[in-house]
Amino acid sequence: MRIVESIHEMRDITKRARIEGKIIGFVPTMGSFHEGHLSLMKRGIEEVDLLVISIFVNPTQFGQGEDYDRYPRNIDEDNKKASELGVDIIFYPNVEEIYPDNYHTFVTVEKINNKLCGASRPGFFKGVATVVTKLFNIVRPHKAYFGEKDYQQLVVIRRIEKDLNMDIKIVGMPIIRESDGLAMSSRNLYLTDKERISALSLSRSLNKAKKMVHSGERSAERIISEMRSIIESERFTEIDYIAVCDPEEFDDVDEIKKRTLIALAVMIGKARLIDNCIVEVK
Repeated sequence: MRIVESIHEMRDITKRARIEGKIIGFVPTMGSFHEGHLSLMKRGIEEVDLLVISIFVNPTQFGQGEDYDRYPRNIDEDNKKASELGVDIIFYPNVEEIYPDNYHTFVTVEKINNKLCGASRPGFFKGVATVVTKLFNIVRPHKAYFGEKDYQQLVVIRRIEKDLNMDIKIVGMPIIRESDGLAMSSRNLYLTDKERISALSLSRSLNKAKKMVHSGERSAERIISEMRSIIESERFTEIDYIAVCDPEEFDDVDEIKKRTLIALAVMIGKARLIDNCIVEVK
């Protein structure tokens, strides 16, 4: 496995790979790997000739007072996990490499960027869209892999790829959960033992919502009310949002009539955790 820190070197490697006819896969990350990240890498290794992953904690997607400075960073452990899997290259640029002095250009996806997490974290998706666009231009992959836990992010990235004619296949991968149902997240490391117990209310509330829909409930208001009750019954929880909405435009729906996204964000102590599920109406 090779670690690359400069944009120039990264471009040279993938340029040669393309000339040689190799299929390039890419997994962008902020590091602190868990099984969710590793599942993306495993899929890439199965499908491509050269798998590149990036580790970059992107400052432009963190707002004032958020956890940029304390976001988990463990490059040595990440290197070990990636190497053992068979990753070919880790692209590990510093902030100055990605955002040099006098940097002024940003990418914005209109409308869907100000819903759900975008409403709670102004500028978040502007930062995500910008860094992903830059990384795509640097690595020039044929395929890129993203987890469905960050469902809104996945939709934003698919929109970037489509609208900007990038010719990259965006592969979404299922949420990976702990044995007790908690969706895997680097921010789970922030949780105390007691907070972690409270955090299980997120997956419990989503499971309850799915059961309600499968039993014939169609009212978004009643589903949200039940989910809210489950989460608020736990200590340490502060709900940011619970949404029942269109899975592409994120407009709220009053009644579930077709494929629908149920998504939530909850503060548990110092950790802001997100989770979601898709429900189908037959």
